[in-house]
Amino acid sequence: MSEPAPRMALTPAVDGTGSAFAGLVTRVVAFSLDALLINVVAWSVALVVGIALSLFHLPHDVEIVFAAIGGAIAIGWSIGYFTFFWSTTGQTPGNRVMSIDVRTASGERLRPRRAFLRVLLLPLAVLTLGVGLALILVDRRRRALHDILVGTEVVYVVKVPRVRAGARAPRPVYVPPDAQAASTSPPPSSATRRPKRISAG
Repeated sequence: MSEPAPRMALTPAVDGTGSAFAGLVTRVVAFSLDALLINVVAWSVALVVGIALSLFHLPHDVEIVFAAIGGAIAIGWSIGYFTFFWSTTGQTPGNRVMSIDVRTASGERLRPRRAFLRVLLLPLAVLTLGVGLALILVDRRRRALHDILVGTEVVYVVKVPRVRAGARAPRPVYVPPDAQAASTSPPPSSATRRPKRISAG
């Protein structure tokens, strides 16, 4: 039976050049993937509920009430989606695909209150005619408007293998003694090197 592959730990890819912070395109792609997932779930639930309600002849006013309730649930689902992932793992599914992580300016995981506030302020980046998002292009730490207001950053992460407890140590490689001596002893200098014997003509 083969042993399971070692788990991967996520660490910030900080290299001191600014490339550790996620750029505009990466963040937009990650958000688009999250929005797609949110909408697929919401549309699937709405389809099932709509089919179930179609079996009953409900008044038009009742249908409007159900539609309003469904819209409120969809908004709550979207807010809860980002709040949950940002405050637990720091990565939504879209963030994980793009290998980025949401953290505080000090590198800590977001608390639920800060994650919730970040979701509420996220629309400001778009409602300001895109100026809030354009800040990512000029800010040294690539922060959008809502990042500056809440004190968060979006950083790239790299996967580092985590050594599993009880894992086998790498098998030692045998090196012959003469090879060890050759690799550790310095090469002979010209002073100690035996001169070549010159034979008489």
